[in-house]
Amino acid sequence: MPTPSPSALPGRRGQAARNDGAILDAAREVFLADPKAPIAAVAERAGVGISALYRRYPGKEDLLRKICHDGLRRYIAEAETALAEPDPTTALRGFLERVVVADVHSLTINLAGTFAPTPEMDADAMRAAELSTELFERARPVLREGIVVDDLTLVLDGCAAVRMPTPDRTREIRLRYVEVLFTGLTTDPARPLPGPPPEARELSWRWHDT
Repeated sequence: MPTPSPSALPGRRGQAARNDGAILDAAREVFLADPKAPIAAVAERAGVGISALYRRYPGKEDLLRKICHDGLRRYIAEAETALAEPDPTTALRGFLERVVVADVHSLTINLAGTFAPTPEMDADAMRAAELSTELFERARPVLREGIVVDDLTLVLDGCAAVRMPTPDRTREIRLRYVEVLFTGLTTDPARPLPGPPPEARELSWRWHDT
């Protein structure tokens, strides 16, 4: 049975759900703009009282963990959707596009190292890595020599770093560079890739540098 939307919930339950959605949306906007912003800035952006915010999230780290864990779950869901696509090249391209549109990696770039991940987050991170590897291995026959699965993380980080004056233009340009970068992943020119590939340990350190 599908979960009812906040607008469909009655009375106080509906108001609480709407407040929680407003808080999470505001937290994402505030902390992506300034990870050092106080939690009061989130309450102000969300249009709720600070006491209402603290009833849901006792501290800033709790709020940071929530929005980042939501992003991680979105990544997992998009990877699972991609694995249902029979063509591995289409699956990998579609996965990269959807993750970029969801802006999951902006959370990684801006918020990694600002809180301590929970064991549940660590478990989901492992699941995300497993799914990424499965997608990558399915597409390996069309990928250029020397590409490794951890290159995908930096491709996504690079797209998330693109910022334009409006959200629509940001999305458009990011998708443009997904296509440019995907072409680089699947083209095998005579010139070798410079330097050794990234390693998982080089990418995971930022989440534990608190």
